[in-house]
Amino acid sequence: METIATPFMWAVFTAFVIAALVVDLLVLRQNGPHKVSGREALVWSAAWIGLALVFNAGLWWYLQERMPGPEAERIALEFLTGYVVEKALAVDNIFVFLMLFTYFGVPAQSQQRVLIFGVLGAIVLRAIMIFIGAALIAQFHWILYFFGLFLLVTGLKMYWAAGQEPDMDKNPILRWITAHLPLIRRYHGEALWIGQGSRRKYTPLFVVLVMIAVTDVIFAVDSIPAIFAITTDPFIVLTSNVFAVLGLRALYFLLADLADRFHLLAYGLATVLVFIGAKMLLIDVVKIPIAISLGVVAVTLATAMVLSLVIKPRNKEAAGAA
Repeated sequence: METIATPFMWAVFTAFVIAALVVDLLVLRQNGPHKVSGREALVWSAAWIGLALVFNAGLWWYLQERMPGPEAERIALEFLTGYVVEKALAVDNIFVFLMLFTYFGVPAQSQQRVLIFGVLGAIVLRAIMIFIGAALIAQFHWILYFFGLFLLVTGLKMYWAAGQEPDMDKNPILRWITAHLPLIRRYHGEALWIGQGSRRKYTPLFVVLVMIAVTDVIFAVDSIPAIFAITTDPFIVLTSNVFAVLGLRALYFLLADLADRFHLLAYGLATVLVFIGAKMLLIDVVKIPIAISLGVVAVTLATAMVLSLVIKPRNKEAAGAA
């Protein structure tokens, strides 16, 4: 697997991630479980985005000293494009998390623990899948076409599913859990189970955690091919993914109250996936510059968000007419 990364670059990235996780897991939870305010979520979301941009600038500066200027700029732009794409797809994760928390009635003060496990699980899963994907691409170039077709189909399916409420009662994972595990209906703080040994019973928070883990797997499968359409360098793929996931918890609390306002964002994300899938399928025919890809992604997402504020959801229009 070819990469521009040196041992020093891997060490710096690892230090960045460890420091970020220490802050996220220890400093932010020093006041114990609590409901995160909109102001707190906004400050930390901005901090995570700023951290990614600082890393991006440092990457450009470091590479500029060791390779021609245009090449360093291209790699830095690949990181930025990958980060934007993965951050946008992470928003879809957040809407699913919100749906799960609403369905199970998870108390606001207990949501943080589940999100922490969700972030850690997402980082581990993506790291594993990225190195597997990079190894496959290095050996079999045609895998890129498979990824492209997969993204194209996923985007089209997202168009069809946009605006539809998923029926959680028919979810096969949830049905298996409720049929095979001893469950209790009440929450016990942040406890995942009560009792010991064979008398152990699982709380609703445990069920939510399992569903979050399944969601992590599903979205990792969607997002990893998307980043490989931008770059096949494992270092850029991994760093852009990890930085996009690190701020997921703060971003959740920031967007939780705004989910209904951006009801058309799913269509924007679907368009992004279709564009990236088509780009990957045409990779040996048409070379789309990375700057154009970044522009298309940014404009598509911005348009979907603006239209969401202008066009009211159909159910609200129907309610108003009634």
